[in-house]
Amino acid sequence: MASLHPLIDNGLTKGKPDFAGGNLHCRCSSSPVEVKLSSNVAHNHACGCSKCWKPSGALFSIVGVVPRDSLSVTSNASKLNIVDNTAAIQRYACKECGVHMYGRIEADHPFKGLDFVHAELSDEPGWQEPQFAAFVSSIIEQGFDPEKMGDVRGKFKKVGLEPYDCLSPALMDLIAAYTAKQAGVGKSKL
Repeated sequence: MASLHPLIDNGLTKGKPDFAGGNLHCRCSSSPVEVKLSSNVAHNHACGCSKCWKPSGALFSIVGVVPRDSLSVTSNASKLNIVDNTAAIQRYACKECGVHMYGRIEADHPFKGLDFVHAELSDEPGWQEPQFAAFVSSIIEQGFDPEKMGDVRGKFKKVGLEPYDCLSPALMDLIAAYTAKQAGVGKSKL
């Protein structure tokens, strides 16, 4: 089977709860884009969607979020370009190597104020390890054999990651609560 992701294939490396952030670099050998994160990532997860950046040969990306004010581009910002202006997440990628450095939501959205990042672009250890796998069945839409999906889900479970075909229940609840609030729907009583 193809690689799920290099950070998952051989088991997970636990992050450090008190990790305070670090620098991400694109894959350019000269003049790389540098992004500084002044916090650890949260909700770090494997993502099977077709929009996230994945390392070569990997079926999934590893993506987490940081508060928007925790991210700053510290080097070679002129090399960044938005991949798809119509997407909800505006993914800023290096024009030379293609690596997505961060994704930002500008429109009204439950995750506005959070930037999406790939902590694997840092050489510093300590980042939160992946917590779950999201949009797992989306790899079928990218050409993966549907008959091998049981193997994919089994491999995630073996390393301790619950595979979902959406986001984790906690994040789906957050989205639903935001949507209900926007619609003026009150809390129900159980």
